[in-house]
Amino acid sequence: MPQTEDRTHTVVESAVGPLTLVATGGTLTGLYMHRQRHRPPAETFGEPDAGPFTEVASQLRAYFDGRLTDFDLPMILAGTPFQRRVWAALRDIPYGETITYGRLADRIGQPTAARAVGLANGRNPIGVIVPCHRVVGSTGDLTGYGGGLPTKRYLLAFERGAGGAALF
Repeated sequence: MPQTEDRTHTVVESAVGPLTLVATGGTLTGLYMHRQRHRPPAETFGEPDAGPFTEVASQLRAYFDGRLTDFDLPMILAGTPFQRRVWAALRDIPYGETITYGRLADRIGQPTAARAVGLANGRNPIGVIVPCHRVVGSTGDLTGYGGGLPTKRYLLAFERGAGGAALF
């Protein structure tokens, strides 16, 4: 894990509430929702500094304004090799579409690993940008989401063009 002194953070407002952005050495390493299940302790976020986040904040604004469907940002996703494979596959799910955990497991070449894919999905350190909200249960039901099911429901409806007023 990178040293805390190399880290900075800022908080930006969004349609799904405040988002804490974390950078290590100036590169995005975290995007956490206020009520996120696996949110690291705030003391690991480093010093407040909005400087490294200008482009991230700009792209997030464009996304929530409905003008951006694909993020193009440098990121470092710290995790196990398996987690990083899952997170890379998440980025291939098209905007406005969903996939099941089982189908995602197939895509990474591990068709019996749907449960492990779900666990890796839940540990995604860069929510929204790495679209873990686009993964659903085998019947299409919305299942766990680190930012809460109302947030997942909102993001999916928003991407399908049914979004409206902010969630919060």
